[in-house]
Amino acid sequence: MSTDARTPDVPPVEHEHADVTGGWLRPAVFGAMDGLVSNVALIAGVAGGTTHLGDTSPVVLAGVAGLVGGAFSMATGEYVSVASQSEAAALEVDKERREILRNPAGEAAELAEMYVAKGIDARLAAEVARQIHADLDNAVSVHAREELGVDPDDLPSPRLAAASSFASFAVGALVPLVPYLLGATTVVPAVAVTLLALFVCGAVVARVTVRPWWYAGLRQALLGAASAGITFVVGLLVGASVG
Repeated sequence: MSTDARTPDVPPVEHEHADVTGGWLRPAVFGAMDGLVSNVALIAGVAGGTTHLGDTSPVVLAGVAGLVGGAFSMATGEYVSVASQSEAAALEVDKERREILRNPAGEAAELAEMYVAKGIDARLAAEVARQIHADLDNAVSVHAREELGVDPDDLPSPRLAAASSFASFAVGALVPLVPYLLGATTVVPAVAVTLLALFVCGAVVARVTVRPWWYAGLRQALLGAASAGITFVVGLLVGASVG
């Protein structure tokens, strides 16, 4: 609402909402978390299974393969998922456009009924619907938001989702690998830096949730520790049986 249109006695709205539906947020967050957890678990499992060899090269190889393979897998999955979602939404929007062209009066009445259901006076709702339907594109956009819950001008981008997933997974998966690249000979430094990164990621994500930062960070770190611990034990058992 512009300043000129606001009633003088009504104070301006000063709060802002975080973006919880953007095309980049979800894949970026889950990509980083998945990269951290899956690669530290993979590294821990291979480290547990090869401790008797005294050689870290299998661990490094597994970590690099996990990073590259996981990043491409995440990107591909997100691209297909978001593309399918956007194409399905576009199909429904097109269907709504054809119906408005075929039966404009019925669609206007339907829109007015939606507004009445939200508590708007019937006459006012009918007038609002009439004015909205004066422009076809505007009518399609409003019907899409009201009936489908989507904005036809702001559908999620498959390329953006794929790129976000690839980059965030790769960054997350690189964290447990870095200590080995710097000369670490045990899995302890890799797990330590990963748990720290998971705590930070959880705390950052808490900014757009109702959870306290320390709770979200600790929860994410504990889940990562459990994953790494379980796979390390599994690696020990498998390595002992085949060694």
